Amino acid sequence: MWKDSETELDFLDFDYLIDVLRDTISDDKLLPASIGVYGDWGSGKSSLMYMCKRRLEEADKEAKCLVFNGWLFEGYDDAKSAIMGSILDAIEEERTLTEKAKAIIKGLYTSIDKFKLLRNGLKYGTDFFLTGGLGTLADITLKTVVQKGSNKAEGIKVDDIKTRITDELNNKVLRNDIKKFQKKFSELLDESNISRLVIFIDELDRCSPDTILDTLEAMRLFLFSGKIAFVIGADERHIAYAVRKKFVEIEGIQIDIGKEYLEKLIQYPIRIPRLNADEVEFYITCLLLQEELLPDKFDEIVRLLNREKHKDFLKFSIDQAMQKSTLKNNSKAMECVIVAKQLASVLARGLNGNPRQCKRFLNSLDMRLKMAKYKGKQLDRKVLAKIMMLEYIMPSLFKKMAEMSSKGTLGLELATFEENNLDELNKLKIWKDDIWVQTWCNIEPKLANEDLTLYFYFTRTSLDEKVNLMSSKLSPLAQKICDELLSKSNLAIKNAISSADSVSETEAAKILEMVYNSMMSDTKLEDSKFKALLSWGSSIESLFSETLSYLHNLNGNQIGMGLVPYVCNFQKKSKKIADIKEISDKWIREKPVLEKAFQKGLLR
Repeated sequence: MWKDSETELDFLDFDYLIDVLRDTISDDKLLPASIGVYGDWGSGKSSLMYMCKRRLEEADKEAKCLVFNGWLFEGYDDAKSAIMGSILDAIEEERTLTEKAKAIIKGLYTSIDKFKLLRNGLKYGTDFFLTGGLGTLADITLKTVVQKGSNKAEGIKVDDIKTRITDELNNKVLRNDIKKFQKKFSELLDESNISRLVIFIDELDRCSPDTILDTLEAMRLFLFSGKIAFVIGADERHIAYAVRKKFVEIEGIQIDIGKEYLEKLIQYPIRIPRLNADEVEFYITCLLLQEELLPDKFDEIVRLLNREKHKDFLKFSIDQAMQKSTLKNNSKAMECVIVAKQLASVLARGLNGNPRQCKRFLNSLDMRLKMAKYKGKQLDRKVLAKIMMLEYIMPSLFKKMAEMSSKGTLGLELATFEENNLDELNKLKIWKDDIWVQTWCNIEPKLANEDLTLYFYFTRTSLDEKVNLMSSKLSPLAQKICDELLSKSNLAIKNAISSADSVSETEAAKILEMVYNSMMSDTKLEDSKFKALLSWGSSIESLFSETLSYLHNLNGNQIGMGLVPYVCNFQKKSKKIADIKEISDKWIREKPVLEKAFQKGLLR
C-alpha cells in the first residue's frame, strides 16, 4: 500500500513545474515574491512544494525554507500570529546568528505578543487580560473589551481592567506600527546569514475562511522588501470563496472580489494540470512497480522510464521502454504495466486525473487482495480492478450487478452487454446507452464467464456504506457541493450545479448517491431534496443512468404531484424519453392520480 500524503518522489512528471518554481524563488530580482501553486484537491501541490524545497536546500545551503501547515494551527491559536511566530522560530534556529540578530528577534517576538493582546480578550473574557491575552489591536475598542470583560468576571473592577489595558496600550513596543515591525524584520534578514527565506504554506484550502484570511494577511505583512518568498499551495477556488464570504454583506460589488484579491496578492501563479490518460498510466505503473520490486531494482527502472520519457515525452510509450529493461521477462512487473494500462483511460476521466484519488483506488485494491489472501483465497487483480471501477464511478450499476450475482443471473445479462446485444438487455437496460459503461464492458478481461461471487464478497462494505462514510472520501469542494444540494435553498442548489464541471465523475456519482440516501432517509420525499437529486443528476451526462436507476427504485405512492415537474424537466435535459416514460408508467399504475400530470409534462 502507499502512504496518502506528500512525497519527494516524482511520478507525476513535475520536473518542469519544480524548475519554474525554483527559478522564480532563486531570482533575486523577483524578490520579495508571492507564488501560488494552484491545483485541485489531491493534485500533488504538497508534493511539488516538498520537492522544490529539497532542491532549493541542496542548491543553496544558506537558504532557509520552512513549511507552515495552517490546518494544524486551526482552533489552537490565532493563525496570523502563528505564522509570524513560525517564521521567527525558523530564523532563530540558525546557530550563526549575531547578537544583534538575536536582539532583533527578541523584540519581534514581543511585538507579536502585543499584536495578539486584545482579540481573544474579547473572545474569552477578562482572565486573558490578566494573564496575557491573544488578539489583534485594530479589531476591537477599549470600551467593548471593558464591557465584555466586566460581564464575564465577577469581582474584577472595571477601573482595574482599564488600567491594565491602558498600560499595554502605552507600552513602547505596542505603539510601534506595522511599518516599525517591517523595518525590524528587514534588519533581521540583513543581519542574518540567510541568502533567502522561503515559506511554503500548505493545506490552506482545508482551513476555515477566517484562518485563510488571517494567514494571507500575515503573509502581506512580510511582502515589502528583502529576499523572501511565500509559496501558497491551495485550490484557488477555496481562497476566492473565503474572500467572497468575508465581503458578502458589502453592497454594490459588481466584480469577483475573490478573484481580484488573489490576483493582487499572488504575483506568480503556477497551475498544476490534471493528468491525462498517458500520465495516469505512468503514475499507476510507478506505484505498482514500487510495491512489487526491491528498492534498488525499482530505482533502476524509474530512471530508465524517465530517461526514455525525456527523449520525447509526446512519443513516450511505457511498453516500448519496458522492452529495453531487464524486467521485460518478469511476469509480475509486466502485469503491473497491464493493470496500469487497463485502469488509465477510465480512471483519467472518472477521477479527473487526480493522483490522490488514483492512489486511494490502488490502496483499496491492494487491501482487498490482502483480505482475500488472509482468507485463503486468491483474486485476479485485473478482474478486481475492473469491478472496482464500477464501485467508484457507477455505484448503482455496481450494486445492481452485486444483487444479480447473488441470484446467479448476472452472467447471461453481462454476456449480452459485452457482446453488444444491447436491445436484449433486461435488468441492465438502463445503462445500455451509457458510453462510459460501454467502454468499461470492452476493457479486458471480460467478466461474463467469471465467477464474481468472491469479488463482490470483498467489496461488500460499499454495499452497506452510509452517508457519513461516503462524505469522508469527498474533496472539500465536493463536500461543499453536497452540503449546498441538501441545504433546501434554491440559490445554494443553483450554486452547486454551477460547480458541476469542477469535480470528477467519481465524486459527482458519490454526491448523487449521498443526496439520494439523504432523501430516502426521510419519512416522505421532500420537494427540495428531490429537486436537488434531479438537478444534479441532469447536470452531468455520466449521471443520467445513475439517476434513472434511483428513480426506478421509487414507488409511485411516494411521488407527490409537486414532484412531477422535476421529473419532466430531467427528461428534457437528459433526453431519456423512453426511460422516463417507462418509469412514469410504472408510477401511474401504482398511483393513477399522477397520469394527467405526466401526460401534460412528458415528451413523447
